[in-house]
Amino acid sequence: HYPGASAQVVADTVTTPLEQQINGVQGMTYMSSTSSNDGSSTITITFDVGYPLSTAAVDVQNRVSQAASSLPAIVNQGGVTIKKQNPNFVLIVDLTSPDGSVDPVALSNLAYLQVVDPLKRLAGVGDVQIFGERRYSMRVWLDPDKLANLGITAVDVQNAIAEQNVQVAAGKIGQSPAPAGTAFEMQVNAVGRLSDPKEFGDIVVRANSQNGSLVRLRDVARIELGALQYSSSAFFGKDPTVVLAVYQMPGSNALDLQQRVKDKMQELSQRFPKGVHYAMHYDTTRFVSASMHDVLITLGEALVLVVAVVFIFLQSWRTTIIPTIAIPVSLIATLAIMYMLGFSLNMLSLLGMVLAIGLVVDDAIVVVENVERQLEAGLKPLAATRAAMAEVTGPIIATTAVLMAVFIPVAFIPGVSGRLYNQFALTVAISVGISAFNSLTLSPALSAAFLRHRGETQFVLFRWFNAGFDWLSHAYAHGVRILIRLRWIMLGLFAAGLVATYFVWQKLPSTFLPVEDQGYFFVVIQLPDGASLERTDAVAQKARDILQNTPGVDIVGSISGLNFLTSAAQSNSAV
Repeated sequence: HYPGASAQVVADTVTTPLEQQINGVQGMTYMSSTSSNDGSSTITITFDVGYPLSTAAVDVQNRVSQAASSLPAIVNQGGVTIKKQNPNFVLIVDLTSPDGSVDPVALSNLAYLQVVDPLKRLAGVGDVQIFGERRYSMRVWLDPDKLANLGITAVDVQNAIAEQNVQVAAGKIGQSPAPAGTAFEMQVNAVGRLSDPKEFGDIVVRANSQNGSLVRLRDVARIELGALQYSSSAFFGKDPTVVLAVYQMPGSNALDLQQRVKDKMQELSQRFPKGVHYAMHYDTTRFVSASMHDVLITLGEALVLVVAVVFIFLQSWRTTIIPTIAIPVSLIATLAIMYMLGFSLNMLSLLGMVLAIGLVVDDAIVVVENVERQLEAGLKPLAATRAAMAEVTGPIIATTAVLMAVFIPVAFIPGVSGRLYNQFALTVAISVGISAFNSLTLSPALSAAFLRHRGETQFVLFRWFNAGFDWLSHAYAHGVRILIRLRWIMLGLFAAGLVATYFVWQKLPSTFLPVEDQGYFFVVIQLPDGASLERTDAVAQKARDILQNTPGVDIVGSISGLNFLTSAAQSNSAV
């Protein structure tokens, strides 16, 4: 941060030297930077997928240290901060005073002193950024006419404040070597850092040694306790607010992070002054939680439907229970292996388990159906199981190998796509592998123990189902015979279908991830260059009123002085 510098000065004196040193650091994919009129410079470095961010942070820190000699002294004094974080914030905490008993400056100071640091210490938090911050600061408003009359410059005032507003070590009274007989030793505390406007007013700007006259700061300036900067403002509804954006640490769990922040804010709010409230209106994990809830419901529905379909076709509780047992056995074993591999229950891994439910029963159904066929041939249960397994062991292993050969390579796709689908692919592959092992061990044992020869079913619904299914099978066989006679026509239609598929595929729009309604949207407001924050606030207020009166909108918030697209501080921008 370069106080008082324009965006151009920051870019020339801070951003450019840092970029020149950081560029080419190991593992870097690309780099972007933003220089703002509030004196801030932000450089974002993106590394290869999977590159250790701890190593990256150390490498960047070393490069920044090399650039220190090229930076302005005031920037080196404040330091350059390196942080590991995801580029987008996970949730926003809003501090407001609906009754107006706490002004925005006091609210901002409360957030800075009592909220930001406790949130930053939470596991999984990469950073906490304050928007609409107006931290307490001693404001010195110089009178240019008085300065001119006295021949004093702003630099003279700045130097006087820096010299007299400093903490010094005054030493001790009675410290050795001391006169003989000294009985006590006392620490001397000198008045150092000033904290009151009156104390600042007593600062001597100039002293005349000839006539003894003094020019104090209050003689040439108005001093008051105000805000460090007035370059931004924030509102939620109609109330001024302080916005705390919580960024996630790479590799952490967003749902766990949200719960930690929620618990910590509940704890911190017990110490808030009367009239101060907090809310978490923007929370991206709500969509994730809702999506996972839907996937869990789908998981249960799939389980019920699979069991129902198996029972309808096998028409016996003995034959149904064996494939049904394969589902929990395979899924529990899959969860155990996922835990050992460090996987998490997310939308993609749960979708993999939904898909696996239909796959894990296939092998068990093949075993059960073949054992029943051997029983109908007159064999005893144990002999029938042995005969059935001699026939189906090879096909089960082959089909499992084919399925795993399809999904396992997906886990090794490089880049972001590979990271996204890694757990999905391995979840399905693990489930299929365990189901094959289950079908070659547990299912034959259960078949030998439970299955018995049974005659034709007497249940009327099953007889109707079997009659209809037999008719459908005969119709299908008749249709296949006709198509075989017209095989050249069918091959031509098949080829035409492939060509049509290619052209349709070319016309379909493509995207990295589908657009999903997460329950919020952003409106970026851009005024002409040079527009003041007051004008921007007025436009933002009109936009809030329009949106708040729109059906379906729950609450509207705005941040003025922030360019949301570049994350730069600009008085003519709002979001």
